[in-house]
Amino acid sequence: MATVAAYSPVVAACHCTACQRRSGSPYGVGGYWPESAVTIDGDTQVWSRPTTSGQTLINNFCPTCGSTMFWTVGKHPGMIGIAAGAFADPAFPPPLRSVWEAGKLAWIDVAAP
Repeated sequence: MATVAAYSPVVAACHCTACQRRSGSPYGVGGYWPESAVTIDGDTQVWSRPTTSGQTLINNFCPTCGSTMFWTVGKHPGMIGIAAGAFADPAFPPPLRSVWEAGKLAWIDVAAP
């Protein structure tokens, strides 16, 4: 389980095929917090992969159910990403950015504020 001190000002919708596959949806949405604002409790299963920008992305999954718990990426040292769905909170803030739109499905319209 990951908990955070407060909501992140950095929420993004990612349309890359890796996020589509990881989330099982047309795109992944996650918030990024400084490591100092996140508390990780419990075991995770780790899977890492190279990114197209040459960095490494490390996903941490629940070893029981397989849900994404959190991730880190070399491009953003000191930050932890957590999927919006992990909070099950209808007040979770909307994406401020839409990234990797080359992989965006044609019928998706993500309007960032």
